[in-house]
Amino acid sequence: MENAQNTQNLRYLKLLSEKFPTRSAVATEMINLTAIMSLPKGTEHFVSDLHGASSAFIHMIRNASGVIRRKVDDIYGYRLTEDEKRALCALIYYPEERLEMEIHNPQHVLTDREREDWFRIRLHQIVDVMRAVTVKYTRSKVRKLLPKAYAYVIEELLHESSIEHDRSDYFRAIIDGIIQTGRAEELLIAIAGVIHSLTIDTFHIVGDIFDRGPGAQDIMEELCNHRDYDIQWGNHDIEWMGAAAGNRALIATVLRVSIRYANIETLEEGYGINLLPLASFAIATYGKDPCTLWQTSDFENNARLTRSAELMAKMHKAIAIIQFKLEGQTIMRHPEWEMNDRLLLDKIDFANGTIRVGETEYPLTDTFLPTVDPKDPYRLSVEEEELMQQLVRSFRRSEHLQKHLRMFYSHGSLYLVRNGFLLYHAAIPMSEEGEFLPMNICGKVVKGKALMDAIDDAVRRAYYGQGKEKEDALDLMLYLWEGARSPLFHKDKMSTFERYFINDKAVQAEKNGAYYTLANRKDICEKILTEFGLDATTGRIVNGHIPVRTLKGESPMRAEGKRYVIDGGFSKPYQEKTGISGYTLIYNSHGIQLVQHEMFESREQAVLSGSDIHSRTLLQDFTNHRLRVRETDKGQELMQQVRDLQELLEAYQTGVIKEAE
Repeated sequence: MENAQNTQNLRYLKLLSEKFPTRSAVATEMINLTAIMSLPKGTEHFVSDLHGASSAFIHMIRNASGVIRRKVDDIYGYRLTEDEKRALCALIYYPEERLEMEIHNPQHVLTDREREDWFRIRLHQIVDVMRAVTVKYTRSKVRKLLPKAYAYVIEELLHESSIEHDRSDYFRAIIDGIIQTGRAEELLIAIAGVIHSLTIDTFHIVGDIFDRGPGAQDIMEELCNHRDYDIQWGNHDIEWMGAAAGNRALIATVLRVSIRYANIETLEEGYGINLLPLASFAIATYGKDPCTLWQTSDFENNARLTRSAELMAKMHKAIAIIQFKLEGQTIMRHPEWEMNDRLLLDKIDFANGTIRVGETEYPLTDTFLPTVDPKDPYRLSVEEEELMQQLVRSFRRSEHLQKHLRMFYSHGSLYLVRNGFLLYHAAIPMSEEGEFLPMNICGKVVKGKALMDAIDDAVRRAYYGQGKEKEDALDLMLYLWEGARSPLFHKDKMSTFERYFINDKAVQAEKNGAYYTLANRKDICEKILTEFGLDATTGRIVNGHIPVRTLKGESPMRAEGKRYVIDGGFSKPYQEKTGISGYTLIYNSHGIQLVQHEMFESREQAVLSGSDIHSRTLLQDFTNHRLRVRETDKGQELMQQVRDLQELLEAYQTGVIKEAE
């Protein structure tokens, strides 16, 4: 065994020697890695439950949850007025739009001298801010982020000296040259991009990018521009991921939810999903039915929907009935899910217009169900089957949607352990006694961390797998959306059917799983942290999923500081419950900050008047020393690399491996 390990180790060192062929190259890399480990740790931002609120999210990225404004305050203090600071920040957040307003404004044409002075001042200011956000990064890391066309110029400006007179003249000459050659606008935009890239080192999105708001696709595109981000899948993400992968029940669910919340822009304009077949089917099937109970939420405030409110209601009803049928088919294929209580179409008494739930008979709020066959209620009609085939093709052939689905796989997971934090969207399924609940995942009964790992694997098979394994995993996506023991849901039921068809609050109620109460206890959080291999004393859990009702005095900090719930209502439909506009948890070299955001007006106002998201810090948990890279998970990886290089150096010195000549 020892000889095999030595052979394998030697093979690895030989591969490593191809990259570092001499002792000098090894020593240089060891010095570089050791220096990197001594730098302050990068800034991590944690957010959750964006729900399509793209304008607020993109602004939060651009202003780094208020960090850039604080940098401007630190640099300029009282040397700039409040209006001047707001204008500078707006230029950094939205350089193209602000340039249009200040330089290309036909209502206020600048003279050549005024334009030159404006650029000269703004270039000096924005370089000051860039210098402030690059101080804790190596020159190599900064260099990699610089646009090639301006890399040399930006590097020179970054290392300006106000002490050396000749050097100062040199920099003024650079800026004057940039202005004279007409490249000042492009340079400003490039520097703003560098500031955005470096202010946030890593972005953690703890679930639910999709549903409710109209801009999920814009959020995904913005993430494409960020170099280091990860996503912990939320229940609404899994819903869309399942739909994009071809789960028919979830395709119907995505359509129903989008129509219900007046969010068809994401489908049609964002992803090119053709809704005409659904509209045609709805008119043909429910043409004489006013579908009053199926009116789209908030249609009166949406001019586009007001013009077609009745059509939208018919589409809403049509896809909901299809969803209930497809859900039923899937549930019957998987008795191990124990979801027979969700089979309700076969409990309808069509003659009397009632439905039996448990031991109680309820009158139906809508009895016009022409496509439901009482003898075989879960079978799609011929027309419904044709419609679903068209919709599946539309989802599967949407290049934009498939691109974003692949991002969820390449940058996403069910949970993440990073730098002492355990991130997952909703829950770890638990019993009332605080024990991890077992669940059958594609034939394997698992619980706790093993459950989360098994689900993560299954979600990947749903897209990348083959044959029956892929089919079962794709079915599982539906359970993850609405199953009682799903870590993304963990309620006794999803009472969608009851909310549509039964006018009784008691039968509509959904009971939360035990986790949501138990996880407010410190000992339970410590148990979960230990299960995932973290130090129960220093580790912390970050969740989203359940909106924090600040209006009712709820706090995002739970379990004596062991758990943070950071769903603060980025999306407007939730803000009536939360009273705020989201949270950002910030973890930098100084420690932890929890920032609470107020309402965001609009991107237009941010450009025009420099209005910002007003934020206040709820928590500052600073360490007594500045955290360094060596104290992070990345630092542990770098230390291992240094140890490997040390072994290679010794192999060179002893002649076990020969240096390149």
